[in-house]
Amino acid sequence: MPAPLRKQRTDGSLYFRPTEVEAQLTALEHLSRDEFLSRCQIRDRTHQDYVRTECLVHFMRACHRDNSEARFASLYRVLLERAARCLPRSQNTDQISSGQAEINELVLDTLNILLSCDRNEYSEKLDFFEIRFDGAMAKLRLDAQRTVWRRQNRNTSFEAEETGEIRRDVEKAIGNYNPFENAKIESRDYRSRLDAAIDTLPTLQQRIIQMLRKDVPIDSKDPYAVTISKTLGKVEKTIRLNRDKAYAVLKSILEGDQT
Repeated sequence: MPAPLRKQRTDGSLYFRPTEVEAQLTALEHLSRDEFLSRCQIRDRTHQDYVRTECLVHFMRACHRDNSEARFASLYRVLLERAARCLPRSQNTDQISSGQAEINELVLDTLNILLSCDRNEYSEKLDFFEIRFDGAMAKLRLDAQRTVWRRQNRNTSFEAEETGEIRRDVEKAIGNYNPFENAKIESRDYRSRLDAAIDTLPTLQQRIIQMLRKDVPIDSKDPYAVTISKTLGKVEKTIRLNRDKAYAVLKSILEGDQT
């Protein structure tokens, strides 16, 4: 049975892995090392033998207990490749901005530091990577963005300091952006990255985005219609402002340094 995680919530209870992660961990424990490594090479998330990245992280962390440097190195290469695929990249690598390249590099450097620290002593910071890897990577990316933007003396907020409204340049960059476009949402990989990006949003923005995803209107002239404004008890302007801020963050995480 997989060892429990050690990170504690504010109420003192331990974080725990989702049921599907625990189930796959139990099943994978019975595989030979060669068979397990072979299955880790599968990239298609829909494949029946695909190893969840959360499980990959778990077995990597267990390598130091087995004193297996060779196994760690093999799994490490697979994990870094998957981590890199979580980061926005242009199909033409010559077109990626210097800022975006710096953000991507910082994310991978941070992940390497976390893995290195965990090799020496159990790091609770890696526990979330065993719970939801895509969400943990999205958080690293958001932190890296703020660091790089601050270093480049850019405004790290999507809001204008004087008014609290969304900045005009950000508003223009968002344009008609829709994270739920049919062509995109059909991809399981995109849906996973989108869910992870939504997890980084403030609670109010998360609720707004989730209701927009279900086609709940922001407002309606029909007094009996279910709307986001009524459900959350906020005026229409507040809902739209927070929607735009959320879209700016999602676009930045999913498509790169474009705002």
